[in-house]
Amino acid sequence: MKAPPEQLSHAWAKFFVGIFFGFIISWLVFIYFYGVTEEEQVKQISELKMLNKAYLRDKNIFFENMERMNKENKRKLTVQEIKVTILNYKQYNLNEFTNLQLVNDVKDDLSNLLTQDIKSVSQNRELLRRAIENKVYIKDDRRFKLEIDTIYFDTVLEITLKIKSTK
Repeated sequence: MKAPPEQLSHAWAKFFVGIFFGFIISWLVFIYFYGVTEEEQVKQISELKMLNKAYLRDKNIFFENMERMNKENKRKLTVQEIKVTILNYKQYNLNEFTNLQLVNDVKDDLSNLLTQDIKSVSQNRELLRRAIENKVYIKDDRRFKLEIDTIYFDTVLEITLKIKSTK
């Protein structure tokens, strides 16, 4: 029997050196492409973070504007209904029908206040008071002057009246 030679042939040595350098070159190419793709992903993540911050800022601005607009709209509510009641109509021996006619006349006089801003109506309360108190209402051959007892300004304008005098 013959012992194998201690040295490898040159063909095997070239093969193993080729494998070694191929491994090193492929590893360097892998590291390069991995770095490029990671850099792309880091850029994409940072862009998404910036977009997220911008969207959060825009959302906060939007909600602040909505809250401000809601407050302004609450301030600018409109009169949607007018309620009129006469407190002392029984003292003047008025029946329900005459009372209802007086209430309807006052509502007709105030009908232009419907769909007006509550703020503007409340600012003109003295004009409202004069419009009601200076008018003489005629029902059943009797004359009535009304006096405002209370006024509540809301979406429903509530006015309570008292009969001041009759002739």
